[in-house]
Amino acid sequence: MYKASDKRYDNMKVRRAGNSGLQLPALSFGMWHSYGDDANFKDSEKAMLNAFDKGIFSFDLANNYGPGSGAAERMFGQVYRADLKPYRDELVITTKAGYHMWPGPYGSFSSKKTLVAAIDRSLKRMGLDYVDIYYSHRFDPNTSLEETAEALDGIVKSGKALYAGISNYNGEQTREIIKYFKELHTPFVVNQMSYNLLNRQVEEDGTIDALKENKDGLIAYGPLAEGVLTDKYLNGMPEDLKLHFTNSFMLNDKDNVVEKLNKLNNLAKNRDQSLAQMSLAWLLHDPVVTSVVTGASKPEHLDSNLKALDNLHFTPDELDEINNILKK
Repeated sequence: MYKASDKRYDNMKVRRAGNSGLQLPALSFGMWHSYGDDANFKDSEKAMLNAFDKGIFSFDLANNYGPGSGAAERMFGQVYRADLKPYRDELVITTKAGYHMWPGPYGSFSSKKTLVAAIDRSLKRMGLDYVDIYYSHRFDPNTSLEETAEALDGIVKSGKALYAGISNYNGEQTREIIKYFKELHTPFVVNQMSYNLLNRQVEEDGTIDALKENKDGLIAYGPLAEGVLTDKYLNGMPEDLKLHFTNSFMLNDKDNVVEKLNKLNNLAKNRDQSLAQMSLAWLLHDPVVTSVVTGASKPEHLDSNLKALDNLHFTPDELDEINNILKK
């Protein structure tokens, strides 16, 4: 029978989402890849429990994660029931709805009917009474933001979620939906966005500014651009490389990206970090970033990522050097 490590909180850095009561570990456990019906259950269970033993108490899911909607949530539910249920009050469990989940017009996007149906499916799969954050996974161009905000507000007030979140909403969309959340007194806390050293769209489109102005947080997903910001491609990027749509622009000029990676890698070495560790640390140097979602199917990957937390400080010269590298 699993018993969590008594030292699980000794080294983890915990960060607050703006001025809310929501606190998260600097690194959250993402279940987008490698978790679901096709995965080895014992390996997945081991990775998840290892994360919790290291102080990662936040698990990030979505209705559509896994090979087939609900697969990652089902797997999480198995591990939760078998091992983690005694620790529910310590865990932050989050899920999302908005990308394709089931057939028909209500199987995606962010109408009230879709969001309400999806939270019930998620809770049932995971064996939970509530999630800690429930996200609208993407902006719905055909549904008013007011309806989406009211749906999330109703779900929170029904007790099925503690906090509301949004994901993949740009700066203008973030500002507008925050206005409705304030009118409704909804406990909105975070926008989860693709963000990394090479993909800084959230800085350019006003998303970060909107969150800072309203004292809310940002959760960064794709922090290593699916392996680009590691030592994997320092000698070149393969022709058949596929990336998430938010990072696919990197494939337009691979030689330029590889040149930047090598320069960033040299800077990381000077900090006694790997390129991946520096990339994670760079995201966390800004307090608006509440947590960074990382996937780790093997314990050694997680342990390496955790070492990023040993040095989150950047000198002004280092930050200038990073910006100069990325401008070219």
